[in-house]
Amino acid sequence: MALKSVPARPPESRTTVGRLWSSTVGKKAVMAVSGAVLLLYVVAHMVGNLKAFAGQESIDGYSAFLREFGQPILPHGGLLWIVRTALLVAVAAHMTAAIQLARRARRARPAGYERRPKVQGSYAARTMRWGGVIIALFVVYHLLDLTAGVLNPHGVQGEVHSNIVADFQRWYVVLAYTVAVVALGFHLRHGIYSGLRSLGVASAARAKAVKATALGVSVAITAGFLSVPFAVLFGIVR
Repeated sequence: MALKSVPARPPESRTTVGRLWSSTVGKKAVMAVSGAVLLLYVVAHMVGNLKAFAGQESIDGYSAFLREFGQPILPHGGLLWIVRTALLVAVAAHMTAAIQLARRARRARPAGYERRPKVQGSYAARTMRWGGVIIALFVVYHLLDLTAGVLNPHGVQGEVHSNIVADFQRWYVVLAYTVAVVALGFHLRHGIYSGLRSLGVASAARAKAVKATALGVSVAITAGFLSVPFAVLFGIVR
C-alpha cells in the first residue's frame, strides 16, 4: 500500500506567528529584536567591566551582587542563569533568522555573477559573516577563561579583578581580545543600522543620522571593552 504524501499547510492556515516567521520581513524583525536584546547585554557587560578602574573591591562586589540578587526568592546565581537563558534564546533566534535569510537570498539569484561588483552591501554582508564566526569562537573561549576559570592563570570564582589582571598581562590574550572586539564593533555598526531599518526607524530622511549613531555606538563599545585589557597590559590596572 503506497503511502500518501502529506500536503503542505497552506499559508492561510498558519498562525499569525507562523506567517510572520515565514516572511522575509518577519525574519528581519526577529533579527532586529534579538539583536537589540544582545546589544543591551553587551552595553551592560561593558559597563560592568569598567568597574575594574574603580579597584578590586568595586568589580568583585559587583560580581557578588549579581550572584546574590533576588535571594532567597532566587537561588544563588539565579539572575545570571535567567540572563544566560534569555541570551541563548536571543542568539538562537538571531542566528537562525540570519542563516535562513542568507539561504533565501541565494535562492533568489541562483545564477552567479560573471564579475561581481564590490558594492557596500556585499562588503557589509561578508563582514557580518566572518565577524559572527570570530565572535562566536571568542565567546566560547571567554566563557572558559573568565566565567569557568578553566583557561585563566588565576581562575578563582568571585575574584574577578585578580582573574582579569592575570589574564590580560599576557600580550597574546590582549591581541586575541582586540581582534574579537574589533569584529564585534564592525558587527554592531552594520547590525544597529540594519536593525533600525528593519524596524522602520532608518527612513531615507534619517539614514545619515542613523548611520552616524550606529558608528558612534559601535566605536564607544569597542573602546570601552578594549580599555580594560590595555590598562592591565600597560600597568594602569593592577
